[in-house]
Amino acid sequence: MSDQVVQTTDTELRVRILHSLGELIPRVLKRDPFEIPENACLFDDLGLTSAGTIELILEVEEALDIQVDVEQITEDDLRSVTNLADYVAAHIIAED
Repeated sequence: MSDQVVQTTDTELRVRILHSLGELIPRVLKRDPFEIPENACLFDDLGLTSAGTIELILEVEEALDIQVDVEQITEDDLRSVTNLADYVAAHIIAED
């Protein structure tokens, strides 16, 4: 059996993802908690690196007890906090 990606636009899930990102980004960046605008650019505005992005996705998976299919993630999906939340919400792997 292969894992299937759950295609969803669950508003509640997206809100939980955004909230988790807001809490986890400062931790990944090793900074004190700070207000993060949803449209903040992960790389330019927040200074996240490629390695930091991977760490962030792993932290979100752990915090929300989900698994995300990252094979199709693009640079555009990483452009902003909102884009990343949308990607995560739409690419959760269903457990068999």
